Amino acid sequence: MLNKLRVNIEHPEVLEGLYNSDKKAFEKAFRSVYSEIENTPFAKFWKARIDFNNVENKSLFSAHKDLFVLVISCIVAGILIKIPAIFSLDIEDYFYYQKNGGIILFFGLSLYTIWTNKKLRPIELILTFSIFILSALYINYLPFKPDSQSINITYIHVPLFIWCVYGLVYIEFDIYDLSKRINFIKHNGDLAVLGSILLLAGMILTGITIGLFSAIDIRIEDFYIEYIGIWGLVSAPIVASFIIKIYPVLTNKVAPVIANIFNPLVLITLIIYLITIPFSGRDLYNDREFLLIFNIMLLSVMGIIVFSISETSVNKKRKYTELMLLALTAVTLIIDFIALTAIFYRLGEFGISPNRIAVLGSNLLIFGNLIWILTDLIKINFKNSDETIVEQTVAIYLPVYAAWTLVVTFGFPLLFKMN
Repeated sequence: MLNKLRVNIEHPEVLEGLYNSDKKAFEKAFRSVYSEIENTPFAKFWKARIDFNNVENKSLFSAHKDLFVLVISCIVAGILIKIPAIFSLDIEDYFYYQKNGGIILFFGLSLYTIWTNKKLRPIELILTFSIFILSALYINYLPFKPDSQSINITYIHVPLFIWCVYGLVYIEFDIYDLSKRINFIKHNGDLAVLGSILLLAGMILTGITIGLFSAIDIRIEDFYIEYIGIWGLVSAPIVASFIIKIYPVLTNKVAPVIANIFNPLVLITLIIYLITIPFSGRDLYNDREFLLIFNIMLLSVMGIIVFSISETSVNKKRKYTELMLLALTAVTLIIDFIALTAIFYRLGEFGISPNRIAVLGSNLLIFGNLIWILTDLIKINFKNSDETIVEQTVAIYLPVYAAWTLVVTFGFPLLFKMN
């Protein structure tokens, strides 16, 4: 709906047909795109019409209802994250947060989404909750082997698998609608931006609170971190989701600014980093820790590229933004190629291991995705292709990542016999 509305904003007959076909979806898409078209006569007309149909009392009721759901979702997530304290578990021995942190975080987000949208069918609700429960049982009943590569990799990939489940909830299990996948990608970018702002604000509040009590000789550090800090940490994404839903115009203005600031900075940093590597004295092919840091950097930059694509896709196009994304993608592709050569070298030199296969698989997937994205960006910059092709590419590729996380999460412990 969002893409159809944006393309047909100057075609009143088409807009009327879209509105009558699905009024709720039209209203949601219009509010998301309003910040980029607010100065046009069509936008003013449709805003007046939509606002007239949504009287003030109804809006207030909706906001209060969402706030109630927000509080309940945060309480549920907070109770789940405090299970070690409730049952007196030894966190260090049990690895509770490593095993369950991601599951709890995305369960809270999924609970809030399910409750506010109320569009999932009973079978989809049963499937969603069953996956969460089975995933929690699976990760907690795996043999406790701190030195097992396959199990440690599973700890890392379970949150990624659960993120895919949250994606299904967000798109209402409509796996064939690319526009919903695109909206989900954009939603994750918005969550990352607002969640980071909330966490920064929480850190400032924590520092002020502890400082004030320290000034009167009351030490509350342990209590505050244990019962407020951790609870706030797991609640931040849910609160961010609430803000995105209630204030979409605000979010649409903030996230693109962040993307435009970070893109050139990241590009310059990567270029300088690549130039500096040969003079650093570090051997990417034999230094395992260096290769690990290299791959973490690659994953982070890949996330920034996807986030930037999703944010620029809903805002007015600027040539420098598209060129910046093209350059950033090209440099990241070079980095991924270097990482792949190092991984293949280590496989030949040291043999197969769960870590090397997992890193190889993720790098190959990213490499393929980057080539596809780069091809689309070249078409956009030099062949005047439609800007939406690159976001469609990202949306089409999502199931590939989901399939890989499924294989690693449930296949690696069996394939490598828990080693």
